[in-house]
Amino acid sequence: MSDDPTGPLDGVTVLDASRVLAGPFCGMQLGDLGADVIKVERPDGGDQTRHWTPPAFGDEVASYYASINRNKRSITLNLTTEAGRETFRDLAAEADVVLENFRVGKAAEWDLDYETLSERNPGLVFCSITGYGQYGPKAERPAYDLMMQAEGGMMSITGEEGRPPVRVGVAVADLAAGMYATQSILAALFRREFADEGGDRVDIALFDALLGWLTYMATDGFASGEAPERMGSRHPNIAPYQAFEAADGYVVVACASQAIWHRLCQSIDRPDLVDDPRFETNERRVDNRDELESILTDAFADETVDEVVDLLRTNDVPVGRIRDVLEAFDDPQVEARGMRQRVSHPTAGELELPGSPMQFGEYAATARRHPPLLGEHTEAVLSELGYSDEEIERLQEEGAV
Repeated sequence: MSDDPTGPLDGVTVLDASRVLAGPFCGMQLGDLGADVIKVERPDGGDQTRHWTPPAFGDEVASYYASINRNKRSITLNLTTEAGRETFRDLAAEADVVLENFRVGKAAEWDLDYETLSERNPGLVFCSITGYGQYGPKAERPAYDLMMQAEGGMMSITGEEGRPPVRVGVAVADLAAGMYATQSILAALFRREFADEGGDRVDIALFDALLGWLTYMATDGFASGEAPERMGSRHPNIAPYQAFEAADGYVVVACASQAIWHRLCQSIDRPDLVDDPRFETNERRVDNRDELESILTDAFADETVDEVVDLLRTNDVPVGRIRDVLEAFDDPQVEARGMRQRVSHPTAGELELPGSPMQFGEYAATARRHPPLLGEHTEAVLSELGYSDEEIERLQEEGAV
């Protein structure tokens, strides 16, 4: 692994003043793509997720922080001081992208908003990530992923029918917002470079991102006039498409076409189901899914997971075993695709991280840099900006860095 920032975004500088998840996830994606991502943190502890333990690598590197902060450099700036804010403005004047998730109005209060920073840097792409966006009746409310999953409808469709709602196992509102932020930043950079336009302001809301991810569940509701409900692993528009219990675990079966349905019937030695009027079309199978589920549950009940998987795979029926997270990352496909990355850390030894799904013919998105120590690159970054040793020392004495 090289420490050189190479990749499609080589030459792009990102000043990342975000913390926790959505912003850092976006910054990591840009870093994976080769950008020089400068993570701006408070001197008194830095990003909150540095302290979200256990678990941790070694005694000090929180696994949560490590998961979303590779391929970045860390500097500390005390933005409550004017000297710290002025240093931020100097950095922003040389950056291509500023990424922040301050409370709505805080950037303007500190004169670190797009309008101020773009005066010195007209080509700047400035991305804000907040709970509800920069405007609207809820814009100033605080927001966390759990609230977004609740208010955004996601929890109403997650879980088993008749059981309490549950959140999706990862913070999908934050991750969705981070992905939309990455796409928007890339689009703004593309426009700047190829349409010969200036920079732009990007406004991303967790609430909006989660609503966007509801896709067919939302349009199902719009079309029917009825709110979708919790269905467990079932699919509202396809049957069978769900989990079934085998003798020693669970499998999922996905019949997304009529041809697959026919092959499934042959696999379980029930060719009569093909012509059964209750199941002859997907629409009929959806209407009669309870009866169909009962038949398939009985068919798999005495077979092991391996037996069901082997049988259905042999007959070209999409099937998979339900695995835990560590089992998923032990799949040989993970190694082949580089989705389990290892990077050396100066204090914690070797870290293992999820890889990047972004693959290119000429570039591999690898963990080039370890998740940085707090302020690890402060002096180097400021020196690159042209600050003298005396100026850096003065900022340190003033508590600005």
